[in-house]
This record gives sequence, C-alpha cells and structure tokens, in this order.
Amino acid sequence: IQQVFKQLFYMINAIALNNLLLRKDVCSWSTGMQLRFNISQLEEWLRGKNLQQSGAAETLNPLIQAAQLLQLKKKTSEDAEAICSLCTSLTTQQIVKILNLYTPVNEFEERVTVAFIRNIQKQLQERNDPPQLLLDFKHTFPVLFPFNPSAITMDSIHLPASLNLDFLNKV
Repeated sequence: IQQVFKQLFYMINAIALNNLLLRKDVCSWSTGMQLRFNISQLEEWLRGKNLQQSGAAETLNPLIQAAQLLQLKKKTSEDAEAICSLCTSLTTQQIVKILNLYTPVNEFEERVTVAFIRNIQKQLQERNDPPQLLLDFKHTFPVLFPFNPSAITMDSIHLPASLNLDFLNKV
C-alpha cells in the first residue's frame, strides 16, 4: 500500500509540476497559495492514514518548492539567495522557466526582471542538474516485496524425477 501511494503521489507531483512549467496562466502568487494548501491537505491525509513512512510526501518536494517559489519575493539579491537555497529539488532550468512564466495577477505585483533571473542563473551555475525541464510522469519506482522465510526446510523437499533435475545435488 505504501509503495502504491508513493507512486501515485509522484504522478500527482510530475503532472502538476509539468503543467506549471508549460502554462503561463497558472504561474502566479495565487496559484502558489492554492498549490501549497492542496499539498498540505494531501500531507494531512497521509498522516491520517498513517502513511508518513511511505515516502509519498517526499515525492511532492519539487511541487512544494515550486509553490513556494511562486510566493517568494523576487526583487533583491537576498531574494535570489533565498530562492537558490530553498529550491534544491528543482533544476536550474525549472526555476528559470517558472520565473520567466511568472505572471502578476494584480497591480501590486511586478513581473520578474531579466536582471533578477540572470542573478539566479549565475548563483546556480555550479549545480550539476540534468538538462531536462519536464518530469517523466511515467517513471515507476521499483516494487519491493518483503522476504518471508519459509518454515519448510530444504532437506524435506522431494523433487520428482519427471522434472529431469538430476544435475541438482543435495548438500
């Protein structure tokens, strides 16, 4: 059950983040607030079902950081440093794309300046990020089955001659 929910939450993360990276109309402060609220509801649900140890919440980290990125101030070099230290699960390319797509929804907000985006790129130069922008929503985690040893001992097993396994020797 834990593995199923980890996979499901990864798919939610990948599809939501990919939509955020592809749609200018959703890159705003209010979307960041809505995403953060919805993610907190998912995390609360995991706690209520006692699935915190499943790793499902950790798969949402890129989406959480994208939501926080949408909510942060984006003007000064201190803001740039805060973004760089906060967005560790996002690649440089994803951060820059979100900043480029950021669209103010009211007159109190301003567009992100080109100088600010260049400052972010300069600070993140040392990262060895993969070159991909979008997450692979078809990625599957390996399924792990617990090992349950059998109570039957190997010397009590009888191999029928019809199986032609004469090359096996009992030790």
